[in-house]
Amino acid sequence: MTLRSLGAAAVVGLLLCAAAASACPLCNPTGTTFANEVAQADLILYGTLSNAKGDPTGAGKGSTDLAIEVVIKSHDMVKGKKTITIPRYVQPSAKNVKYLIFFNITNGQLDPYRGEEVPADSNLPKYLQGAIEVRQKDITTRLRYFFDYLEDKDVVISSDAYNEFAVADYKEVSDVAKKLPAETILKWLKDPNTRGSRFGLYGLMLGHCGKQSDAKAIRELLDDKDRSFSSGLDGVLAGYIMLDPKPGWDYLVHLVKSDSEFPVKYAVLRTARVFWEFRNDVIPHKQVLEVLKILMDQPDIADMPIEDLRKWKVWELTPVVLGYADKATHNTIPINNRAILKFAIAASWADTKNTVAANFVAEAKKKDARRVEFLEELLKDEVKPATDLKPAATKPNK
Repeated sequence: MTLRSLGAAAVVGLLLCAAAASACPLCNPTGTTFANEVAQADLILYGTLSNAKGDPTGAGKGSTDLAIEVVIKSHDMVKGKKTITIPRYVQPSAKNVKYLIFFNITNGQLDPYRGEEVPADSNLPKYLQGAIEVRQKDITTRLRYFFDYLEDKDVVISSDAYNEFAVADYKEVSDVAKKLPAETILKWLKDPNTRGSRFGLYGLMLGHCGKQSDAKAIRELLDDKDRSFSSGLDGVLAGYIMLDPKPGWDYLVHLVKSDSEFPVKYAVLRTARVFWEFRNDVIPHKQVLEVLKILMDQPDIADMPIEDLRKWKVWELTPVVLGYADKATHNTIPINNRAILKFAIAASWADTKNTVAANFVAEAKKKDARRVEFLEELLKDEVKPATDLKPAATKPNK
């Protein structure tokens, strides 16, 4: 049993906090970062485990000694100690490994809730101490520190460095990206051993620090049949478009018009969102909407662009969106019907003159009033319903 499994409730709570924050639009956070978790822990130690003794009364019960090599975060309970006993049975999975262990102190007792097994020659202590040092500095300085560890040979370190970028918002990532070495990022993109989960971030960063000539290199990678960017195609596309907008956008349109599989369509949609929400200086909203119209016409993904149009309040496309309710290719898919109805409700609230949307909602209520009421309740926090105007009071006859 690993220490990671011992504090599931604590870890889940941290994950929820991380998920609630805004994040890089083309990254996928995989958990809380070490630097953020430092504030949650009462004690953090690094060292070697030995003398593991199991307790037959229950899995994981027992004790294990930890020889302390580095104190990342201290506590009075361990001051001056070189070895402590952890109230858990933890058998290292291999020789020449060490552990980074996070503790809470509960009722005066050590409560280890997270443990990371790392190679004995890992730079984890140095990395984590540096992460703590930059924690109070500006976001650009912090991310620049983590950039140097994105491809560290220790997967624990590189994963944490990636998460620091993944939980940052677009502006924070773009601000630091402008100052990063483009040649390093392009090298990572070209390396067939680079993890696919990184392509989205690397492509996005290259779009901010690269030159137009780097767009050619990205295109060569996209055209390479021996390479696959299915996991981070959105970021690679975004970088290509930022560096050379016209051919880059033409390539994106070609992808969505071709007989693409769902992951490619979804990558195109995620890329389009970036240019609508953050970079309409590169691709105007009108061009983004044209791509969303193409995506809406494809029933396996139609609900997603319709949801985006609702969130972006693009009510002028009401006839287009509601028109799909009459298409057999779309109306036989419940999630599409739901997205269309939500759009109609929001549009009718946002614009009292939108009779097309109002009539659509009225007809839906005749068929299933409870369903409409349920969706209206969901949307109240997103779109404020128009207040019904009371008729003016009439003056009494004299």
